[in-house]
Amino acid sequence: MNTNNRIARLAINEEGFVFDPQTGESFTVNQTGKVILKALMRSDSEESIILQLTEQFALSPQEAQADVRDFIHHLRAYQLIY
Repeated sequence: MNTNNRIARLAINEEGFVFDPQTGESFTVNQTGKVILKALMRSDSEESIILQLTEQFALSPQEAQADVRDFIHHLRAYQLIY
């Protein structure tokens, strides 16, 4: 997924703490958010991210899709992706 984004520069640790070195802002994400964010950083497709979530968290494809779209909506709201 090519998102023309700022997320490539983010640092994320195993606990889900995310730091933006350009702005100095930080936030945390849950385990689902961490998987989505790391996948977006790799430019994975939405379909690939949904599959990862269904495999790792026993979500239905519909739940995973809703999670991905909601997370992307939040990233856009914070101008981390466009």
